[in-house]
Amino acid sequence: MISSLHGTVLHTTSDQVVVEVGGVGFSVAVPADVAHTAVVGERLLLHTSLIVREDALSLYGFADRGELEIFGLLISVTGVGPKSALGVLSHLTVDQIADAVTAEDDAPFRRVSGIGPKTAKLIVVQLAGKVHPASAPASKPAAGGSGVVDQVAAALVGLGWSEKVAAEAAAQTASDASDAERASVASLLRRALATLGPARV
Repeated sequence: MISSLHGTVLHTTSDQVVVEVGGVGFSVAVPADVAHTAVVGERLLLHTSLIVREDALSLYGFADRGELEIFGLLISVTGVGPKSALGVLSHLTVDQIADAVTAEDDAPFRRVSGIGPKTAKLIVVQLAGKVHPASAPASKPAAGGSGVVDQVAAALVGLGWSEKVAAEAAAQTASDASDAERASVASLLRRALATLGPARV
């Protein structure tokens, strides 16, 4: 079992990276945010899951073990294959998934391509009690700035970014910004776009 890879990025696409380890290039399917932030020539650590099928060996990689664990839980759900699970993790953070399951809200999963209403409901039912929301995610943005951060995230989604990438970019930008910038949607959005760069379609 290949449980992790640490090597140099040789190539990236919107949903895949090729990582060279010991002279061998491993093609790894990854969430959209990992593919976007991976830089050719730089080193990358991925926590991986090797899926063995009769006709293929497929590697799926994630930035942290939390995502890897959620991936394992998702593919245990009836009707959810590795590609669909990867799609969920490309659109939703681990906390967003946990919040949706805890709230018995299948709407976030129905917005993921390839996840139908029945499968979305099964995800909520079968993951109940197995995932838990973060204890205090709201403390990350500055006081009074969460509304601005939410608006920036919504604007990024409107521009084509996934909810996951948008939420993480907005929160990170807010944590690095000045108080004045955190109070302005336009200023924060400009910083977020400068950080994200061109969208990978």
